[in-house]
Amino acid sequence: MKVAIIGANGNVGRRLGKILSEHNHEPIGFIRDEAQSKDLEALGMKTKVVDMMETTTDGYAEHFKGLDAVVFSAGAGGKGLHLTQAIDGEGAEKVIHAAETAGVNRFLMVSAFLDAGRDSDTTESLELYMKMKRRADVTLVNSTLNWTILRPGGLTNDEGNGNVTLGAAVTNGYVTRDHVAQVLAELLEHDDTGRLILELVDGDTPVSEAVENVRRPLK
Repeated sequence: MKVAIIGANGNVGRRLGKILSEHNHEPIGFIRDEAQSKDLEALGMKTKVVDMMETTTDGYAEHFKGLDAVVFSAGAGGKGLHLTQAIDGEGAEKVIHAAETAGVNRFLMVSAFLDAGRDSDTTESLELYMKMKRRADVTLVNSTLNWTILRPGGLTNDEGNGNVTLGAAVTNGYVTRDHVAQVLAELLEHDDTGRLILELVDGDTPVSEAVENVRRPLK
């Protein structure tokens, strides 16, 4: 399976690329800086330098030709309101439309728990981030793609033990980036997890079993 990872140099993207490579898939990391290539290639990824700010929808569509899936895990990372809108909102929409144009069937979106951060004082940056995530999710749901939206809880860098809680609605909590990558890789193995919005936190169910529990026949 040839899989484009948008945001491949991020903490989730790097982990996902390594997993896919180890399972004999062909992950292609989309990055904005050539200097990131060496480290990602050491993890088993091929790389393409594609600047989201400059690349058009048609430009992405050209890069996506012949691919089986696209995973969007890019984000501005709180580096300013303009970048949040350009990457988490407009950039995501650009990639979604490009996948449709290129005839890519499968699209996985790393979104966000929509109540994340609501237990503390919110900021303009957080509110815009959530608005852009919602905007991208709506665009994806209304697309022709076989999409899955994954909404992780608060992200940590703890080592994952392989056990999660995954479902349409789960109690807000934390999840390791290891588990996010593992769940994404498992979802890619099953087309019948398409057209689902799933929430994810650390839990007690092995990843493979958790994904098995949400599978359903496509309609």
